[in-house]
Amino acid sequence: MAGRDGATTPAYGTRVEYAATRKVRERNTILYRVLHWPVWAWVYFLLPGPLIAGLFHRGLDAWVVAWLACVLAGTGAAAFLGKLPGTETRPYVMFFIEDKANPAYRRFCYTMAWGVIAAYPAVNITGLLVAIFSGRWMMHELYATLFVPVMGAMWLLGALGKLPRSRPSVRFEGYERRVFYGAVWTVTLAQTVLWGLWKALPKGATADAARLAVFAALMACIGWLAWRGYLPRTRPIVPGEPITLD
Repeated sequence: MAGRDGATTPAYGTRVEYAATRKVRERNTILYRVLHWPVWAWVYFLLPGPLIAGLFHRGLDAWVVAWLACVLAGTGAAAFLGKLPGTETRPYVMFFIEDKANPAYRRFCYTMAWGVIAAYPAVNITGLLVAIFSGRWMMHELYATLFVPVMGAMWLLGALGKLPRSRPSVRFEGYERRVFYGAVWTVTLAQTVLWGLWKALPKGATADAARLAVFAALMACIGWLAWRGYLPRTRPIVPGEPITLD
């Protein structure tokens, strides 16, 4: 596909950022580092899916409070030491084309995040399909039986370096970050709306079909916006600089 300047548009979309035009940040500000802590605290808080499902079903209990306290303490210590992505004193990835080793803490954190990104939609989509076609509401059973295998599969892929941002090198960070943030935008927004629909709509096959239709449509639309680079941090960073033809 040809762009407005006559150049061939790569397969990763039409809106890109050029490495040569990005300002290199030598150090992360305190605010930047602090704001990344709650992001990763939320990721780790969501890891035990059955426990979190109980939170939305029964409300806050001692187990959830204890888990939250552990997460805040653990991620707080890691953030203070600069061992959560974005909490480093200096940006780890400064040039998006260098073949630089991806440290273990980054690979671990992004692998955990991919597990959360995949497991919750898998359980919710499966649960809605079961409810629509069988009339049985099995969401709690699925959190106990499906959530962990999906999470485990993503962890295995991450350990093998097969997921974006979990690879041994950050050489392709400029491309992989847009895949990661695109997935985060897609799942977070679609899941938020779906959780609202759990409360707003009554139980029944018709309501479940509506929930699934809205959820699938949101996933598709937000995913398309991310692919096209219209959402924050979803434009690939490519080598070189813009070419203007007179």
